[in-house]
Amino acid sequence: MHRAGELAAHYPRVGALLADDGVDEAALTRAGRLLSRLDPDDVLRHHPRTPVLSVAVTGHGTLNQLQAPLTAQFARHGLLVRPHFTDFDSYVFALSDPSSDLYAAEPDLVLCVLDPGVVVDELPLPWGPDDVERVFSRKLSLLEQLAARFGAASRGTLVLNTLPLPRTLAAQLVDHRSRARLGAVWREANAALLRLPETAASVVVLDLDPLLAEGLPVQDPRLAAYTGAPFTAQLLASYAREVGHLARHLTGRTRKVLVLDLDNTVWGGVLGEDGPEGIEVAGGRRGNAFRAVQRTARQLAAQGVLLAAVSKNDPGPVADVLRDHPEQVLREDDFVRVVANWQPKHDNLAKLADTLGLGVDSFVFADDSAFERGLVRHELPGVALVPLDDEPALHVPRLLADGWFDVREATDEDRARATRYREELARGDFLQEFTTLDDYLAELGVEVRVAPLTPADTARVSQLSLRTNQFNLTTLRLQPAEVSALAADPTASVLTVRSRDRFGDNGLVGAVFLRRADDTVTIDNFLLSCRVFSRGIEQAVLATVLRTAADHGAREVVSAFHPTPKNHHVRDFYPRGGFKELGPCGPGGSGTAYHRSLLDRDELPVPPAHITLVVEATL
Repeated sequence: MHRAGELAAHYPRVGALLADDGVDEAALTRAGRLLSRLDPDDVLRHHPRTPVLSVAVTGHGTLNQLQAPLTAQFARHGLLVRPHFTDFDSYVFALSDPSSDLYAAEPDLVLCVLDPGVVVDELPLPWGPDDVERVFSRKLSLLEQLAARFGAASRGTLVLNTLPLPRTLAAQLVDHRSRARLGAVWREANAALLRLPETAASVVVLDLDPLLAEGLPVQDPRLAAYTGAPFTAQLLASYAREVGHLARHLTGRTRKVLVLDLDNTVWGGVLGEDGPEGIEVAGGRRGNAFRAVQRTARQLAAQGVLLAAVSKNDPGPVADVLRDHPEQVLREDDFVRVVANWQPKHDNLAKLADTLGLGVDSFVFADDSAFERGLVRHELPGVALVPLDDEPALHVPRLLADGWFDVREATDEDRARATRYREELARGDFLQEFTTLDDYLAELGVEVRVAPLTPADTARVSQLSLRTNQFNLTTLRLQPAEVSALAADPTASVLTVRSRDRFGDNGLVGAVFLRRADDTVTIDNFLLSCRVFSRGIEQAVLATVLRTAADHGAREVVSAFHPTPKNHHVRDFYPRGGFKELGPCGPGGSGTAYHRSLLDRDELPVPPAHITLVVEATL
């Protein structure tokens, strides 16, 4: 494609090519060098809905070699990057001065790549562990100040990282007691750095220790000496992979469902041939490897990842194993759905997505069969694939390699997600008992609470803005700090939406972002989880917003709809609510602006009769 000059035109194909089983980090970096020659605007001319992030890179050393792996990692996830590199060792100036080129780039992400030199270069001679502690402490204070300045001046996310302890530093201390003291000081300082996001909402800190534990070399002494390169190409490639996961989350592309094959994936052997007594679940080295897969899947599920199984097996024996096998870690209740039949797996995945009310691009599918993965890739290219094989010891590293489910912060809503989806499936079964939807809704007992945002809701509301794609009227993506800033703005309001019914508490399922100027209220965005579609909740909330605005003296409400490939189901939401079309709006006129008069209160919509509504909203 590059040689033919067609790379921009075929950019959506790049992600699948780079996700191929045989593409290693070196190949990704080579691809990144080609991709970095692309002008993002050329791609956008062909594919205007491609998400693009502005990324500023700054730090202590020479970081240009980060561009290729970073570009490749973004491309793997269907993203474009606009990179902006600051001058050598300019991170303090770039982050402290709101008029710097870094801030002028209006970055979505700022990668402040820290290396041991930020401490080592300021040590006196001779030095001891106490000197290291003093210098590192000053650097932590400086980073806190820079983070605060960044949070006040930018809407983006600042990414810092821990500092590896160089052996060449520790080895300069000849006694082991001093080396131990150095190690303690260094790790304590890194621990303080890792805790910085607890007080700085705009900051993410990447811990490099897990990457180094995989055997990556930290530094090439010659490149460090002659070019100022702080880290090896291998470490920067792994760092870029982690940043790619974060960028995917920031653009609303975090996956939600892990779908597992069973035979030779969750357990060893083929159930239909070996029987329940013959499969490897625990005991022995291979059995322990499969047990590790089950423990990992259950750990992910406990944090909000929906777990499902799709297997070519008879359903009865599968249910028996999941329910009764004494060594099973994963049980039937750990899955939101177990599909065992002899249908093609891509058909089962499509039906499962429909049942859960999710797109297949929310799915990650792990299977040891290259043939099955190939069919899924061909029929359902939106599904992310985990390439397993006949070596179960590698299953867990491969499941976790791409951080498909990474988020900024796991919330209570996340941890309750599996329970709520199982309740949703029960609602679907309940629906089958009624001849009309109205009868079903009347018996469902829907309760909706609309209330102002509280600090405890901030992470969840941010997450909704990042992850909700179907009922997201403007796709405004907000980081926690931006949500907090809106809540503190006297001209803005953030309303939360909670719901419950006879099957359980759905939790915080929606949010409305409002602004007030004189007698006009603007709906900047309206979000609702796909779990609670088609129950009248959206109509109840819109009626609440309109009536509350009228109660507080507003004369009109204006808003907009910006179409995406996923929110077309709600394109007529405002017209159905009595809004009149004003005309095109947004970049390139792709959106539509709407207006609703509040002058005649008798004409304002009322909440559906089947909903019990509790309103604590103010404007």
